[in-house]
Amino acid sequence: MTSRPSVSLDKASVVYLDVVRALDGVSLEIGTGETVGVVGESGSGKSTLCRLLVGLTRPTDGAVSVEGQSVTAALKTDAKAFRRQIQMLMQDAVATLSPRMTIGSLMREAVAIHSLDRQETEARILALLERLRLPKSILDRYPHEISGGQARRVGVIRALLLRPSVLVADEPTAGLDVSVQGELLNLLLELQREMNLTFIMVSHNLHVIKRVTRRTIVMYLGQIVEDAPTAALFQRPAHPYSTTLLSTNPLLSAGGAANPIILQGEIPSNANPPKGCRFHTRCPVAQPACAQTMPELTKTDSGSLVRCHFPYSLALTSAHQQAGGSAD
Repeated sequence: MTSRPSVSLDKASVVYLDVVRALDGVSLEIGTGETVGVVGESGSGKSTLCRLLVGLTRPTDGAVSVEGQSVTAALKTDAKAFRRQIQMLMQDAVATLSPRMTIGSLMREAVAIHSLDRQETEARILALLERLRLPKSILDRYPHEISGGQARRVGVIRALLLRPSVLVADEPTAGLDVSVQGELLNLLLELQREMNLTFIMVSHNLHVIKRVTRRTIVMYLGQIVEDAPTAALFQRPAHPYSTTLLSTNPLLSAGGAANPIILQGEIPSNANPPKGCRFHTRCPVAQPACAQTMPELTKTDSGSLVRCHFPYSLALTSAHQQAGGSAD
């Protein structure tokens, strides 16, 4: 971690209609050049976190900073400069492209908006087309004339044209064939290393998170419940919710567990979250204390941060059951 994080959230909350707590007191620091994954069920706050970072959503409480500057203050003083610092790859790449403009016009639109040097940017467009293995002829096509994979690569070029320091990707491989996913991820990682980008990736695909990221943040009902090195998380998750997520895929779960852990009940409402630990209503190893007191994010012996009164308890219980219930 650098002395000044590239991205910082300090007790940031987003409350919609004064009722729905999409994010609740999230504190987080991401260092320059880090590659961080964000995972969790729908409604956990992943997309709200992304929108908060890029300024599409404003915090109700707390503070959000990018490259040492408050996002709220940056948008007021020089919104264009802030937009050049941080860019986002949307989940629906095709929907971000105007059907009335050619790919070339869409790319050059950013040049006009940000008053960039046209000759220099044109050379950069051609260089990025080559890196992302797109033909120059694509500049004359319309969005409906290109594939989904090509649309995602066009989105990457549009984002990198502005030379951002932070790139946020919301499900960047969703809907792509496995072979196309792999190729796109390899290219993104190459560019991330070359440009020293701070790369934040949201994905439901745990295989992608395991392969690409060095650190993973697990979210549940608007809060961070685990923040760990990716290798440590996939080898030995500390939070019962993290253990449950990994158990759904035997190839990813700790120890190669054959049986997925099926949670009982529905996800509670963000408008009326449970008292105490928010996961206790579905947690297989919840204790009475879990329903009374909200656990804080605390550091484990392995260096992970976990929001749980009894970290590793579900992983230990599952291992015990798989061993046949032996006390020894």
